[in-house]
Amino acid sequence: MSAKIKIIPFGGVRENGKNMYAVDVNGSIYILDCGLKYPENELLGIDVVIPDWSYLRENKDRIVGVFLTHGHADAIGALPYFLSEFNVPVFGSEMTIALAKINVAAEPNVKNYDDFHVIDEKTEIDFGDVVVSFFATTHSIPESLGIVLKTDEGRIVYTGDFKFDQTAKPGYQTDYARLGAIGQSGVLALLSDSANAENPSMNASEQTLAESIEETFHYRDGRIIVACVASNILRIQQVFDAAVKTGRKVCLTGKDLEKIVNTAMQLGKLSFDDDLLVTPDQLDALAPGETVILQTGKMGEPIKAIQRMANKQEKQLNIQPGDLVYIVTTPSHAMDTTVAQTRDMIYRAGGEVKAISDELNSSGHAYKRDLQLMLNLMKPKYLIPIQGEYRLLNAHAQAALELGMKPENIFILAKGDVLTYANGEMGLGEGIDVSDTMIDGIGVGDIGNIVLRDRKVLADDGIFIAVVTIDRKKKQIVAEPKITSRGFVYVKANKDLMHESAEIICKTVQNNLDNKEFDWGHLKQDVREHLSHYLFEQTHRRPVILPVIMEVNQHHRRSGKSKTATKASQPVQPASKQTHQTKGQKKAPKDANAANQPAHKSRNHRRRRHSSAKHATANTDQQA
Repeated sequence: MSAKIKIIPFGGVRENGKNMYAVDVNGSIYILDCGLKYPENELLGIDVVIPDWSYLRENKDRIVGVFLTHGHADAIGALPYFLSEFNVPVFGSEMTIALAKINVAAEPNVKNYDDFHVIDEKTEIDFGDVVVSFFATTHSIPESLGIVLKTDEGRIVYTGDFKFDQTAKPGYQTDYARLGAIGQSGVLALLSDSANAENPSMNASEQTLAESIEETFHYRDGRIIVACVASNILRIQQVFDAAVKTGRKVCLTGKDLEKIVNTAMQLGKLSFDDDLLVTPDQLDALAPGETVILQTGKMGEPIKAIQRMANKQEKQLNIQPGDLVYIVTTPSHAMDTTVAQTRDMIYRAGGEVKAISDELNSSGHAYKRDLQLMLNLMKPKYLIPIQGEYRLLNAHAQAALELGMKPENIFILAKGDVLTYANGEMGLGEGIDVSDTMIDGIGVGDIGNIVLRDRKVLADDGIFIAVVTIDRKKKQIVAEPKITSRGFVYVKANKDLMHESAEIICKTVQNNLDNKEFDWGHLKQDVREHLSHYLFEQTHRRPVILPVIMEVNQHHRRSGKSKTATKASQPVQPASKQTHQTKGQKKAPKDANAANQPAHKSRNHRRRRHSSAKHATANTDQQA
């Protein structure tokens, strides 16, 4: 009986990062990686973006486990959020699991999760219909692995992040013999890294990169601030080695980096002398030419941290005149604008900038020829380019066509596509809805497209607030509109605009009051439309218009038994006009009748006061 196989990407296709793929074999779901991505410019205020697993939520009983390729955020970053909903085992190499534990421990809902399983490139796990095995790859973090799912129809291979480097050191070396053996045994589908597919030039070897870092350290006299991804263990080791050879001390920034360095050191993945590291307080005692500041930023994202240093927003470590900011991580193409802005900030602060990618191809991902070598080793029947924007997936597909692959055997997928293999044929089936889940502070998924749209409008054109008080029974405006603007125009310099806006509001509100079929929703919408048309006509901007309509009722009920009820609407005398009461002096009665009143007011009287206060503030509307 042939196996029915489905391959579903939940992220990592037509975007940078957020790698997560599900392989469904005869009803059992295997999750390959569970990553996040950092927000692009239009995602205002968003911290990170993770996959949407609504489909998995509906099929949680069928999930076998999560299989991780390496310890970077694009592969393990969403794991804490995933495990808060799905209690399934997690498999990965020793280094990958150690970093995953750090991430998970930071999430209160899953800090006690302990179903982690350490595997290596020699491990095989038999799940019945599927046997899961692994193979060693070269990446910028030790113990990076590819994943093989052996099915009755052939093997499904997921490369994870990889490149080929003949000079790689132990712990980073690719097992070429294993790759060849997998290919000889028959590969049905290959899910292959495409992040560097457009690059036609060979990647520089890690030995060359290490020599370049050492040379930069040697010829620079002042402080060096190294911008690096926290989980790029290989690059951190090269920075440490260069610092030792040039007589510099290294200062680590942030608890996240310290945890990763300590973990890697305990596992033997990082080696350095105990006296190499110094604290920020110890930097003042060292000459500028003797220091290296390793900046990785929050969650391992260094660029935003460098921006804060350039803007003097850090408590201790800020960019000073003469500093060199050395970017040893290659940012994704989506970050090009942000990196250019960061460079400008650094120069304004008096520093200089050097990026290792300016001189060398320093990517940790396979370039075109590496991708073709992987295809020749694996000999897959079907290719599924993953991990990259559409142009990168397409470049990978073109590289495969050069090797003679049939176009109908290459699938460039989108999130939610369901690639189905049944009866010897693979094709697209009915897709599922997969969107992005945005993390903003402690909120998970509570920020949608409407909120982001409003944030963009607020950022572009500001907000315009109009407060009006009306008496609906008298059909009149009690208080003239009070207008407040933020991020739209400077009010004091645009008095005519504000005055005309107030008149439009009054006219619109009065028209609605005169209408027999008065409706609160129609009134607010009417105010928005008239104001929006006028403001755009005058300024060519469309601010968020927030009408706040308050209603008061000036017809207070009068009681024939007590005169105090009629005094509720009288203004209270200001404190400055009240007689000062000296110590020991009896309090004077408030009015002539007060001396004969009981200490506690009657229940009826209290009810009238309560009813009057409630009625005076009813129908206050602040809905946008």
